[in-house]
Amino acid sequence: MTDAKLEIQMLHDRVMVRVSEESGERRSSGGIVIPATAQVAKRLLWGEVYGVGSHVRSVQAGDQVLFNPEEQYEVEVQGEIYLVLRERDLHAVASEQTEQGTGLYL
Repeated sequence: MTDAKLEIQMLHDRVMVRVSEESGERRSSGGIVIPATAQVAKRLLWGEVYGVGSHVRSVQAGDQVLFNPEEQYEVEVQGEIYLVLRERDLHAVASEQTEQGTGLYL
């Protein structure tokens, strides 16, 4: 039997996201290093969308999304860690095709 590769299809309102590398340790504008474990307030993370379910309307693969890391499930696929969230748990989306936005850019 050969090792067949299976394509992952997200279901319903689920979104598969990989957390951005820069979501860990960060540096303040004054140059102070702030470790990823430091918590002043609840910190939201940015991640890239890798797959969306058929009922997802606001994001597509390749978009950057903002989410709470406590509202997700983790899965490992081919050695990479991905997060599975519901679309309603996303707080913002950054994409090239926006109809209206905040005027802020990543």
